Amino acid sequence: MKIPLVDLHAQYETIKPEIDAAIQRTIDRTAFILGPEAKQFEENFARFCNVKHAIGLDSGTAALHLAMMALNIGAGDEVITSAHTFIATSEPIALLGARPVFVDIDPRTYNLDPNKLESAITPRTKAIIPVHLYGQPAEMDAIMEIARKHNIPVIEDAAQAHGATYRGRSVGTMGLMTCFSFYPGKNLGAYGDAGALVTNDDELNHKIRMLRDHGRTSKYEHEISGYGFRLDGIQGAILDVKLKHLPEWNAARRAHADYYTELLSNVDASIVTPYEPAYVKAVYHLYVIRTRQRDELLEYLKARDIEAGIHYPVPLHMQPVYKNLGHQRGEFPETERAAQEILSLPIYPELAHAQMERVVETMREFYQKNKFKAKS
Repeated sequence: MKIPLVDLHAQYETIKPEIDAAIQRTIDRTAFILGPEAKQFEENFARFCNVKHAIGLDSGTAALHLAMMALNIGAGDEVITSAHTFIATSEPIALLGARPVFVDIDPRTYNLDPNKLESAITPRTKAIIPVHLYGQPAEMDAIMEIARKHNIPVIEDAAQAHGATYRGRSVGTMGLMTCFSFYPGKNLGAYGDAGALVTNDDELNHKIRMLRDHGRTSKYEHEISGYGFRLDGIQGAILDVKLKHLPEWNAARRAHADYYTELLSNVDASIVTPYEPAYVKAVYHLYVIRTRQRDELLEYLKARDIEAGIHYPVPLHMQPVYKNLGHQRGEFPETERAAQEILSLPIYPELAHAQMERVVETMREFYQKNKFKAKS
């Protein structure tokens, strides 16, 4: 049978009565935009993140966009972020007229390397956006120390890190604001697009709530220009149900990651399994290995009905949309090397041990065949 990279239907089956009841309740109330279900989720998600405020939005990209708008970032400004992440991290920077400034990664964690951060700061730097990629928290103490030294606000991109912790602190509690995506495949995923921004700052909370809802404080009074970036009521209801299960699901992902690492330990010496520092608790949105035979292995797995993925094959500084920034190949060597070698294996809470064993045995076959070819 096919082993998918992620199986959303398998998860739905485990919570079907709760989900169906929540959707029906929202329909009965006809509370389709924000409303009581969305408000309840915001309150519960704020508690989950150990922050004062959670603002429900229509996507994680919208959260990043509004975070920067709230800081008045615009033309002539610069925002620093990782060269290795999904383009949604950098899109709002450019859309607001600012310049994305990329920093290379730590090759062990795939997150922004704080040792390379300070040299990227200029008088135009208005924010730093570290990304907690794959569910692995970025090196926040070092990043925050540099940011405080230069008086630069930090916006955490936690789109893949719901529930992760760094030195005992929840992701979302260290930066001025933190942005989450609830894209369906995330650890906490909606049944469509959704996102949230969390913060402890009362003024930013007030401003972003206005920005998400056409700049208004009452139905027909608009204090500022804003957007229609509101959370759907049905998505809020779904997310509130799923939030109760998230700690259990994250624990399952961590256990799966440990099992994969154990199984892979004697497959081939060239495979690099995920690195997790002792002081972090990653939540393994993705289980990412490295191998120099990545493309051949990917095709071998797919031919045997095992889905795998590459997150992400084209670094941000090499994206066609950023040609105007003038970057050249070789500027961010660790990012470029990772883009050629990383491979995401199937992982989701409902994944069975037998499925993981099949993935790894198929990989073992691949490496054994390649060794035989090399000898012959």
